Amino acid sequence: MPESRTVLRSPDSEARPVVLVVDDAPSTLGLLCDVLEQSGYSVRVAQDGASALQRLKMLAVDAVLLDALMPGLSGFETCRLIKADEGLAHIPVIFMTGLSDTTHVLQGFACGGVDYVTKPLRAEEVLARLNAHVRNAKLARLSREAMDVAGFGVLLLDRQGEIAWRSPGASRWLLEYSGNQSCASLPTAWRAAVGEDLRISSPRRPTLSLVIKNLGPVAQGETLYLLSQSSLEGSSSSQLNRAALTSREAEVLSWLSKGKTNRDIAEILAISHRTVNKHLEHLFEKLGVETRSAAAAIGAMHSRG
Repeated sequence: MPESRTVLRSPDSEARPVVLVVDDAPSTLGLLCDVLEQSGYSVRVAQDGASALQRLKMLAVDAVLLDALMPGLSGFETCRLIKADEGLAHIPVIFMTGLSDTTHVLQGFACGGVDYVTKPLRAEEVLARLNAHVRNAKLARLSREAMDVAGFGVLLLDRQGEIAWRSPGASRWLLEYSGNQSCASLPTAWRAAVGEDLRISSPRRPTLSLVIKNLGPVAQGETLYLLSQSSLEGSSSSQLNRAALTSREAEVLSWLSKGKTNRDIAEILAISHRTVNKHLEHLFEKLGVETRSAAAAIGAMHSRG
């Protein structure tokens, strides 16, 4: 499970992607802030790796532009720490460096960077690369959320049998059904799901079971597993009943399922934005979901039923 953290977005963040620029050179920060702001991005800055990691714990960021060589933590080490954090690993990191030799380029990719630009920076090149990676990351995030909404989890195993990628739902179910907190390897018992579905009962909730389907090999020797949770009671109404929502949480869920934003809900219910966030945290936990989309889908199905 990813570490719980509070993330903040500016009011216009839905329209403006947020980029964290990390560089110890004020001239680079000033240049990029001007170019990116004028091109529709909301820019946050950090002047070293340690402060960048702190900012990432508090901000919802769409991409990171990271200087490769800085005092203290280098950009390479900072990137490794970002990619080691499950809650941050999805963020695309683009290196900025004056080093163009193959060794340093390969080092940037090896620690998890998706691209690099060389100094002195060319604004058009930076924007072109940034736009592409922000768009791709958004599509990947929407795909993960769509799988969560549909009630499926996905595990991708590499040729060594280690977990190369997992969706949010899969991470949650790995912990619940196997107690595997590291989530580095597929539990041995789950590997029996070859050619037919494997069903595992929940150790804590007898009305639930996990269905594991091996979808077979995909690219580069990887294997795809599809996970879904099955309930003996089945309906969204019974899921809400088991969740035991308070009356206020039920109101928040109702407005959420109607497509209202946090700001809208706060105004409608005459409560603070912070209180809405707290109710949503409780909702996600009780419903066993990780995204607004998944909670809204449950609320919408309940209202129709």
